[in-house]
Amino acid sequence: MTIKISVIITSISIGLLLIYGADAAIGGGTDQGFLPFDHKVRGIALGIPSVVLPIIAYFISKGVPSKMLGVLIVMSGLLTVIGSVAFLVMQSSISTIEPDKNRMSEFAPVIAVGVFIIILGAIKIKKSSKTISPS
Repeated sequence: MTIKISVIITSISIGLLLIYGADAAIGGGTDQGFLPFDHKVRGIALGIPSVVLPIIAYFISKGVPSKMLGVLIVMSGLLTVIGSVAFLVMQSSISTIEPDKNRMSEFAPVIAVGVFIIILGAIKIKKSSKTISPS
């Protein structure tokens, strides 16, 4: 039962990341996406849950092996990292950003959390891959 719940909340995380990414891509890195949110509200409403959910999924299913859950957690982390890097690249190409603003300092924590999620997923996969050798 804990694996089902973990898979569901990690899938929700991936869905939120895909919606976030699509909205940001359509908006071209501005506040003009298909959702009626500015980037701060979008980050709070979609971004925070999308990074918290896979971490919760890992810890509630910690003792139960599941390669599928591990792969989903890794996917969530990869989407977080790739999306953050893509958004950073999009932002740096927009000329309206002040040149002295260090955008990397805003994205480094998100990228670090994404890497942490990838590591959790890798741990889940590795622990799920261990087979008991016959005695």
